[in-house]
Amino acid sequence: MLSVASVTKRFGGLVAVDSASLAVAPGSITGLIGPNGAGKTTLFTLIAGFEQPSSGTIVFDGTDITALPAHRRAERGIARTFQIVQPFAGLSVVENIAVGAYLRHPRRADAQAKARSVADFLGLNGMLDQSAAALTVAGRKRLELARALATEPTLLLLDEVLAGLNPSEIRDMLPVIRQIRDRGVAILMVEHVMQAVMSLCEHIHVLAQGKMIAQGKPAEIASHPAVIEAYLGQGAAKRLQAAPSGGAHA
Repeated sequence: MLSVASVTKRFGGLVAVDSASLAVAPGSITGLIGPNGAGKTTLFTLIAGFEQPSSGTIVFDGTDITALPAHRRAERGIARTFQIVQPFAGLSVVENIAVGAYLRHPRRADAQAKARSVADFLGLNGMLDQSAAALTVAGRKRLELARALATEPTLLLLDEVLAGLNPSEIRDMLPVIRQIRDRGVAILMVEHVMQAVMSLCEHIHVLAQGKMIAQGKPAEIASHPAVIEAYLGQGAAKRLQAAPSGGAHA
């Protein structure tokens, strides 16, 4: 469904993404992980069309979308959430979700109906008329997700949707993400909650210092020496291998 091939993004002398490639299969949940500052959100921004790559290509559903602006990519079925959640504070919850729904439903009544349907799916029904500014962090995360889903995407880019949630809220969110995938929406997620990534994702790509250093199934990634080094520092992989059974865990 999505193919990112040798994409590079330079900001002046800084190379934020360095010849990175990844693929997302239809109906899958794919992970994109890496240390802070690795370039993950920049890569998301390139896929969503908010920035143009310095080089490389992005193909979605068989069409080269490298030069398409963000709104055209949204029309084709790509939606994203943002790491820093910023709802329209002056609007109610249902009005916030309707902002996304207007992409496919230009009539107000239709957009509102779509917004209510998405709110019901995400457990926001009891707060439709509340001000978005009054929501908790968990509520704002669900609202951000609802606004993206209201655009009726076929590919959803989740940028740290679990960040800031407590363990109970994370447990509640995991089945929601699976249900979105079960509805036919492919998901590419950037996430630092490793337990969630390992539980949700069938395939994981690892970015470090702008370069893709590993890809594979969760079990392969968890034991990959380059990944351990990227997170824990030079020599960490050897130290873990040398540790007694039941000792240190990455």
